[in-house]
Amino acid sequence: MTENTTSQVPPLPARTRWLYGTGLLASGIKSSAFATYLLLYFNQVMGVPAYIVSTAIALTLVVDAIVDPIIGRVSDRTRSRLGRRHPYLFGAAVPAGVFFALTWFPPAGLTDIGMGAWVFGMASLTRICMSLFEIPSSALGAELTSEYSERTRLFAIRFWFGYIGAFGFAAMSLVLFFVATPEYSRGQLNPEGYVWFAITGGALIALAVLTSAFGTKSRIPYLRQVRQRESRLSLRDHAREMADAFTHRPFLSIFGYSLSKQTAIGLYTATTIYFGTYIFELTATELAILTVENLVAATVAAPLAPRLSGWFGKRNAAMAMGLFGILIGVMPLVLTYLDLFFVPGDKLLLPTLFTVGAAYHAMIATSLMNSSGMIADTVEDHAVKSGRHNAGLFFSVNSLTSQAAVGLGILVAGLVLELSNFPIGADPTGVSETIKDSLILYYVPLTVSLWLIGSLLLLSYPITEASHIRNLEILAAREAQAKAAIVRDTPIAGPGGG
Repeated sequence: MTENTTSQVPPLPARTRWLYGTGLLASGIKSSAFATYLLLYFNQVMGVPAYIVSTAIALTLVVDAIVDPIIGRVSDRTRSRLGRRHPYLFGAAVPAGVFFALTWFPPAGLTDIGMGAWVFGMASLTRICMSLFEIPSSALGAELTSEYSERTRLFAIRFWFGYIGAFGFAAMSLVLFFVATPEYSRGQLNPEGYVWFAITGGALIALAVLTSAFGTKSRIPYLRQVRQRESRLSLRDHAREMADAFTHRPFLSIFGYSLSKQTAIGLYTATTIYFGTYIFELTATELAILTVENLVAATVAAPLAPRLSGWFGKRNAAMAMGLFGILIGVMPLVLTYLDLFFVPGDKLLLPTLFTVGAAYHAMIATSLMNSSGMIADTVEDHAVKSGRHNAGLFFSVNSLTSQAAVGLGILVAGLVLELSNFPIGADPTGVSETIKDSLILYYVPLTVSLWLIGSLLLLSYPITEASHIRNLEILAAREAQAKAAIVRDTPIAGPGGG
């Protein structure tokens, strides 16, 4: 790819870092809503069997598998006055919000299969639009700064906003939309609450994406650009570059780790509302209080992640925090299964769940922040070996992996519910202890195993701060040689001179 860079790049202002991060508010809202409420809404509120809903959601990964890599490659090769990334940020905002909102309004009279088709169609359109934002935005983060620790800080801020979007919106929804009524003691089961839930979520998604796009627009002159329009990329060339990415050892390691961890996260997100509602028998207000734990955790993790990456390296920090986090996170369920935990209604139940949840989410968030920085560092490592700076390609595959794995996690959650014989339209206080124990027994070994497998795969990731600095030096030397060659080969009178 023929690209140019600006040699004199001013420091990245703190204001720009924060405005860049706001975009992940949109991703947090979409991911939380889809992973937490989409299965619950269509299964428990609309009465569609769990396996149909979870299968429909999981099938969207087929769409992701086709669309996401194309978005990444097209973004890498885009040449416009707005650069390579910003045209997609501006273009995705409104459609993403509209399709998100429409997902929750299926036409009346649909059969169960029709409902599944509606979920598949609307979720696919929403995710395509979000990919048009998320993939170029992630690649933009790798290009805003190349410094090892600053990248972790940048992605830490981004993930902080992601947590604010996911759990702030969840808390707001539980307080404002899913209010308990005489008919619905658990407000999250009230169909009327989903009307403003959907409309508000869609509006916030559009606003967050536009804020990030406008907030980073001033950096376009300093970003890596395509110097001249390139020939059309054939399907064979596209497949060859995709295959080349999967032969790159650091990326292959990250790919395996992301697949495992995001499947575990998708499984957790889809089932945690069931645990809170049916096992711990929490009210909507109590669930709203618990969402604050995530905001506390993200606020702790944002400054902690770059410190840990500096002390131990990004790989070791991501592995250790992920493993310790999941072991802490499942303890309330393990103790409940052993009849050693607080029973529903105990005054110590809520504060204990809050404390455990805050510790769990802080560790998981720290792990995610470091692993995102690792993907950005992989871009330069691959560029040294291939001569191509394909940030869009790498982040598109990562986006595909994340979305597909979350979809797979939701599919696994649906299967867990089916294997546990969990009833449709269940009364929160009427689920038998046998079914509750069965749900725990399927969930805990699965989620712990997924995190363990991912961490083992990450052991082969070789990039350290020292090797990253060497990669930057090699790339800088190559760019200097290329510029010197251009100066040497340009006639003294310049182009068009006489």
